Amino acid sequence: MNLSLKIARRYLFAKKTTNAINIITSISVFGIAVGTAALVLVLSVFNGFEDLIVSMYGNFNPDVKILPAKGKTFDIDSMMLNKLYRIQGVELISQTLEETAFFEYKGSQDVGIVKGIDVFYQDVTHIDSTVREGSFKLQERLEPAGEFRILDGTETNNSSEIPVREWAVLGLGMRNKLQVNVGDLFTSMTVYMPKSKEVGMFEQQFRRLSVQPAGTFVIQQEFNNQYVLTSLDFARELLGVTNAVSALEIKLSDNATQSQVMNAIRQVMGPDFVVKNRFEQEESFLKLMQVEKWLSFAIASLMLLLVTFNMVGALWMVVLEKQKDISILKSMGATDTMVRNIFLNEGLLLCLFGVGIGFALALVIYGAQKSFGLVGMPGNFMIEAYPISMRWIDFMVVAITVIAIGLLASIPPALRAKRVPTIIREE
Repeated sequence: MNLSLKIARRYLFAKKTTNAINIITSISVFGIAVGTAALVLVLSVFNGFEDLIVSMYGNFNPDVKILPAKGKTFDIDSMMLNKLYRIQGVELISQTLEETAFFEYKGSQDVGIVKGIDVFYQDVTHIDSTVREGSFKLQERLEPAGEFRILDGTETNNSSEIPVREWAVLGLGMRNKLQVNVGDLFTSMTVYMPKSKEVGMFEQQFRRLSVQPAGTFVIQQEFNNQYVLTSLDFARELLGVTNAVSALEIKLSDNATQSQVMNAIRQVMGPDFVVKNRFEQEESFLKLMQVEKWLSFAIASLMLLLVTFNMVGALWMVVLEKQKDISILKSMGATDTMVRNIFLNEGLLLCLFGVGIGFALALVIYGAQKSFGLVGMPGNFMIEAYPISMRWIDFMVVAITVIAIGLLASIPPALRAKRVPTIIREE
């Protein structure tokens, strides 16, 4: 062991002649421990919210999403789908089509987004697990044949085909704005879509289809307040298109490497398409969360820096107490650098001691919050207690930060010890 480190450890644990030094040292270690625990818990709470929001978005956003680089839609064919399915790691592909539409229900009107999805969508995103009212269904084939379906405000009756009843699942915000009663099976919701081609003065300016509300989903406020989910056939009929989609939403297999699969998808799709992972689909929101997380960490670090002034005082008093020892060490050949390192090492040991206690304290609070929910969420939130999630990288970041602050606080006392003369006159 380094000699300066040995002496520093001896000074740290040796009984001081002045009891105030022990008290100040204990206070400084306690402050470092509390500050360390606070830093870990701040990062863990933001991690918990991040995991919660990612899981909420995960019920609506897929692992990988393919969008057109220009325009809103593109045509899909079986050849393109076959190429994508041949990529190792691609498990399921869902076709979706969305557009802004006007909705009306029992006199209540609002603008939202109609999103047509195919039968694979709920397996890609698990959207059905977010339904809080009614049920998740988009199409229902009626028996016997000959039942009618409302189409553009007119009734059709085709006995040669099995008729289909169209259903919709609304976000909670859309349900509330339109005052929809999903239990009322006799009232349908009307969806209006402007026609893309120019029409005459006396022709209908909008396509109009009716759909029966089936349920309500709850994910995240942005989605809840805008989206109405329908079948892909319904959305295509509403927009007057045949094979168009807004996006291809892909679920990856469990053992797939996301970056490799995305590179393969980009090669297949070419430069006319944009391929996004789950983070990139909500990049602006998640980046904002990261900024808030590290700003909170910086504020907590500043508070810890103020706490370390106690450690400056404790080390300074140790230097004053050990002046004779320092003088003797210099007389025996100790260099100024060695003396300086003794007190730098003592500051480092104080920090490490405080960091260890802080980590233990953070783990205890983490376990209590996970098990008992010590701190609850205010208001009517979807969870009862603050989410929390620890990551080992955060422990490394906190340890490096605290040790750096501790060493910074140790520099003034160490420089003071360096200036102690070889011979001290006794008064």
